[in-house]
Amino acid sequence: MRDVDKLDLEILRILDEDGRASFTSIADKLNSKESTVRKRVLALQERGVIRKFSVVIDASKIGLSTMAIVGMDVDPPMLLEAAQKICDIPEIRFVATSSGDHMIMTEIWTTDGRTLAELLSKKVGAVEGVRKVCPAIILEKLKG
Repeated sequence: MRDVDKLDLEILRILDEDGRASFTSIADKLNSKESTVRKRVLALQERGVIRKFSVVIDASKIGLSTMAIVGMDVDPPMLLEAAQKICDIPEIRFVATSSGDHMIMTEIWTTDGRTLAELLSKKVGAVEGVRKVCPAIILEKLKG
């Protein structure tokens, strides 16, 4: 935790809970000045600690009722190239390389199971180097 002090961590905690929190409201919660919070947030962005501000979406409320965590195995020499091609598939919300059971882990949102199956067979399965696709349908998301 280089160059991140207690105040930075508190600012990050508040922004993690509410990414729309204003500098003034954060300053009030931390008994600090608005200008201090603003400068700290800008510095955290410049240093790459804060990469972006985003929205947490309830997928079911926008018609995406099927969510899956999908592990993929690829030919080792193709790992990075395959992972990058998988990143380009819009329905795939999250992509990471992994040292666990699968070489690539993804989170995919679709409207239904049939659409997921088509996506996995036609788009993911078509990525050069992908050998095995192991989907796990999410029944209920409890946190995150």
